[in-house]
Amino acid sequence: MDVAIVLKEDQASGYLTYGKVVQILTKSATHPHGIKVRLSTGEVGRVKEFVK
Repeated sequence: MDVAIVLKEDQASGYLTYGKVVQILTKSATHPHGIKVRLSTGEVGRVKEFVK
């Protein structure tokens, strides 16, 4: 699935990083700040948008 995430270091600016999800890291079904995922590039962040 293609998504836009915000990386930890980009939380203040809100800069989004786009990529393909390879692993879901959040154990619960929901999270107030977004589900934490790992992208195919190895970057980890919280999902902000789904991309078609």
